[in-house]
Amino acid sequence: MNWDRIEGNWKQMKGKVREKWGKLTDSDFEQIAGRKDQLISRIQERYGISRDEAQKQAEEWAKMQTHDEREAHHAAKM
Repeated sequence: MNWDRIEGNWKQMKGKVREKWGKLTDSDFEQIAGRKDQLISRIQERYGISRDEAQKQAEEWAKMQTHDEREAHHAAKM
């Protein structure tokens, strides 16, 4: 899923983000507001990892959202 769609659906996506990165706080979510750079910064800060690792995790998570979305769409057609 591209970040424009994630940002546009941020209210719906927050639950999935919280499942993946449970250390993020409500304040973090307000600051992130669907912005990739803010998500990466908050993951880096809360988990004490490098920016590169946080970016990798965020990008892998976004790819999984695309995969899940495709599976749901395919299942709906059956």
